[in-house]
Amino acid sequence: MAIQTQIEQKLAALTPDVLRVENESHMHNVPANSETHFKVTLVSDSFDGMMPVKRHQQIYALLADELSGPVHALALHLYTPREWQARGSERPNSPNCRGGGQ
Repeated sequence: MAIQTQIEQKLAALTPDVLRVENESHMHNVPANSETHFKVTLVSDSFDGMMPVKRHQQIYALLADELSGPVHALALHLYTPREWQARGSERPNSPNCRGGGQ
């Protein structure tokens, strides 16, 4: 099973209103078709009353296997529905890769 699919399936446990898992490996100095760099945008009521660091810890726990193996980088954009609406349903763009001799 693809790493991206595994991530999506595990994060579905948070019953998200919005879940976007983007493979950004192609933006880095890795072999073609790699699954090493991901950006996750997740909007869920389960984050209500939870500080950002606790939200991240929850995701790290859910994705422990992926983070201990194939996933090298994980950008997390985690919001409650109210926060997501206040942002205009937009998440930040990823910066260009500055490593790997590119």
